[in-house]
Amino acid sequence: MPDSVDSLLDLSRYLHSSRLHEVLSNVSVPLRVVLTIPVTVASGKRSFSKLKLIKTYLRASMKQDRLHGLALLSIENAVASELDYSSVIEKFASLKARRVKM
Repeated sequence: MPDSVDSLLDLSRYLHSSRLHEVLSNVSVPLRVVLTIPVTVASGKRSFSKLKLIKTYLRASMKQDRLHGLALLSIENAVASELDYSSVIEKFASLKARRVKM
């Protein structure tokens, strides 16, 4: 193993770059599980607090899909603020445009 491997993430990258993850799957799979476990539960608490803000008395009849979408936009607000909506709107309009046959 090279000296440049200092963390579990480096180890995982090394296993995949050298294709050892196929041979050492008993090491690779638990390593990926450990790397995906959140360090804190702050994101879960933040999600529930945002959900309370979104689902007010007036929005109680909201469907689950719309509620999920609004919650995701609210939680990931920094990413959503950088989106270019004009290209998304143009693509949606071109897909949903009704063509008039003459």
